[in-house]
Amino acid sequence: LRDNRIELVRASWHELSISVSDVSLSDEGQYTCSLFTMPVKTSKAFLTVLGVPEKPQITGFTSPVMEGERMQLTCKTSGSKPAADIRWFKNDKEVKDVKSLKEEDTVRKTFTVSSTLDFLADRSDDGAVVSCRVDHESLNSTPQIAMQVLEIHYTPLVKIISSNSWPEEGQSIVLTCESKGKPLPEPVLWTKDGGELPDPERMVVNGRVLSISFLNKTDNGTYRCEAKNPIGRNSTEYVLIVHDVFNTLLPTTVIPSLTTATVTTNVALTASTTTSATATSIRDPNGLTQTGPDHALIGGIVAVVVFVTLCSIILLGRYLARHKGTYLTNEAKGAEDAPDADTAIINAEGSQVNAEEKKEYFI
Repeated sequence: LRDNRIELVRASWHELSISVSDVSLSDEGQYTCSLFTMPVKTSKAFLTVLGVPEKPQITGFTSPVMEGERMQLTCKTSGSKPAADIRWFKNDKEVKDVKSLKEEDTVRKTFTVSSTLDFLADRSDDGAVVSCRVDHESLNSTPQIAMQVLEIHYTPLVKIISSNSWPEEGQSIVLTCESKGKPLPEPVLWTKDGGELPDPERMVVNGRVLSISFLNKTDNGTYRCEAKNPIGRNSTEYVLIVHDVFNTLLPTTVIPSLTTATVTTNVALTASTTTSATATSIRDPNGLTQTGPDHALIGGIVAVVVFVTLCSIILLGRYLARHKGTYLTNEAKGAEDAPDADTAIINAEGSQVNAEEKKEYFI
């Protein structure tokens, strides 16, 4: 061996050792050690040199990428022997559906490995970290990694959040329009029923927030929030229904303390609409539950008893009045044929006298 990189380490009758520095692929091959005796003795060993892959590079990315466009990222590394393995990751999650290609260099006997990641750009990929990792036995469990941060442009995503889930007359409400997009959307536009806000004094817009004070029935309608950026525009709607205060007071009068209150409550429930029933279930779900006695039934029984008593009194009075008239008529018996009042009195008195004189004896 005639090479400055080869150094004799130890030489004796029993051992001969050499060292090779700055190993290259050309050092691969068969090495022979000979002992010049009679006969000559030899020993052989084959040295395999691993080709360390170069640091990978990712190509094919152009910033920014519009949502919906197809992206093809290619990761490439050279100089590996044997051929290295390439794996793709997106936010530390491995992507399996990739295409790989291995090409051998016939002169150096090394490999160039490339892998392509093909996918459609989505808004969820904005800010994602795509990494290409090269695994090879020469790297001693320390893979080489190349990374690329994705930048995806997309139209705004709009959402309206209400501060009051059950707005009533006289109250206030705040509608917040959340808009996300890239580039960042411009200030949003608020409209009502397809037109401008009708009452700027009560309907105040501050950035993405719409505040409405002193709500009334005229505020009912569809409120639209629209956001746009250079990529496009998007909007969403919120239907505002201002509820009557009466609907919220109804559940508090459902449990009556008197019979008359029960009757009044029944009339109110009959005349109420579906909205009021909804208000009852939302405001006080236990308002219609009664665990005490049925006051309506008791009141009905009392009314029937009073009615029967009054009818009995009326019938008894009529009976007594008729009985008294009959008795007076019998007292004046005998005066019916008198020509005038004086004669009638005399006849009546005479009849009484005669009545006293008449005596009857029973044997």
